[in-house]
Amino acid sequence: MKKKWCIPTASDARAVACSVLLQVEQGGYSDILLDKALRRTEMSTAERNLATELVYGVLRRCASLDYALSSLCRQPFNAVEMPVRWLLRLGAYQILYLDRVPAHAAVHTCVELARSMKLERATGFLNGILRNLIRRANTLVWPTQHTDPQGYLTHTMSTPAWLAQRWVAAYGSETAMQLAEINVAPAPNTVRVNTLKITRADLLHALEQKGVTAAPTTFAPDGITISSSFAAQLPWLREGLLQPQDEASILVGHLLQVQPGQRLLDVCAAPGGKTCHMAALGENRVDIVALDLHKHRLKQLEDGARRLGCQNITAYVHDMTGPCPHIAGELFDTVLVDAPCSGLGVLRRNPELRWRREPEDIPRLAAIQRNILHNAAAHVAPGGRLVYALCTTTNEESVAVIEAFLQQNPDFIREDLHALVPASWRTLITPAGHFTTLSCTHAHMDCFFAAVLRRRR
Repeated sequence: MKKKWCIPTASDARAVACSVLLQVEQGGYSDILLDKALRRTEMSTAERNLATELVYGVLRRCASLDYALSSLCRQPFNAVEMPVRWLLRLGAYQILYLDRVPAHAAVHTCVELARSMKLERATGFLNGILRNLIRRANTLVWPTQHTDPQGYLTHTMSTPAWLAQRWVAAYGSETAMQLAEINVAPAPNTVRVNTLKITRADLLHALEQKGVTAAPTTFAPDGITISSSFAAQLPWLREGLLQPQDEASILVGHLLQVQPGQRLLDVCAAPGGKTCHMAALGENRVDIVALDLHKHRLKQLEDGARRLGCQNITAYVHDMTGPCPHIAGELFDTVLVDAPCSGLGVLRRNPELRWRREPEDIPRLAAIQRNILHNAAAHVAPGGRLVYALCTTTNEESVAVIEAFLQQNPDFIREDLHALVPASWRTLITPAGHFTTLSCTHAHMDCFFAAVLRRRR
């Protein structure tokens, strides 16, 4: 029988973080769970920021924390019961990576959390391990880039061994290490300006007037990076003046080259960031059909579109691995396939994915992507564009999918993006003409891939 663990219900930062981490262990997603937890609790901005730091930090650094804690446990660390493992990780993260948290406070709060979770039996164990970690923190021996490159990637930089090996093979050791290092750091707080309501210059001025530190993004003409806490942008978020979105994702929207009067199709649309960007780029003078497999995620899209003031969007629930009866026979000027993928390009934002993905997921996902792309292509008008995008670092899901599609669909040609994008973007375009970003190389953007295909007239 599967054990049911007592999840903490207190509303302080550490209790919220522990609750979220336990639910992630049971299959939940950290961003959704944390957002729900923060909405239903009243905490100061500092406490909210700490809860966020603890959730994402522990998940990003999980392998490093286990490496350090394993050296202090007499039994195999994986043999420690599940909620106690997460309490140890929570305490260890504060001791090893958060200078502003007193070590004794990290130990005390973890022990008290254990008591609140009816784990009194584990309090002595928790106290002993974490106090031992405090004593030995400065003498722990970590693998280095020079003495043990693989160990450095897997233990020091908390990267799954199979993924570390892939990155080394694809990019070389130095870039792989840079990519691993950036993926244990917080992602930049980037937003897209909703140009249906405000210009970037005016929003930057409004943020400055309120003391919010912000700057234009390097490449995207409608992006802003906000250095202040997420809470600082909430008034503008509620008013629909901005939308959280990474710069690479914003750039994909610009690759669509949306023009007023066009008909657009987004076949994997939810939660709707790119769909709403299409509406803004078309000045609400485009017709958009948005499809997604999940009804609840399409509701997110519809709610977001209302907040942002986006119009002329029709949404249907549909699994695009099969033909869509809602648009049978219909053709569109541009079709976007923002395909479901491994998510290996956004591990900073969805850190639990690094521990859930397995090597065998890659060919399985690539098969789904090929199927979706094939079905979407049937709705591209002659002379129209088919844009394929995803946030991954694997060749199988990106270049290989495009090459297979072009071999099977001679009525499509690949557009060389060198000729279509501004000169300042050309460092983001590969020799083959694809859009590719790496977080460690391109202005700290997420890792994205996109290709633009055109149907012959």
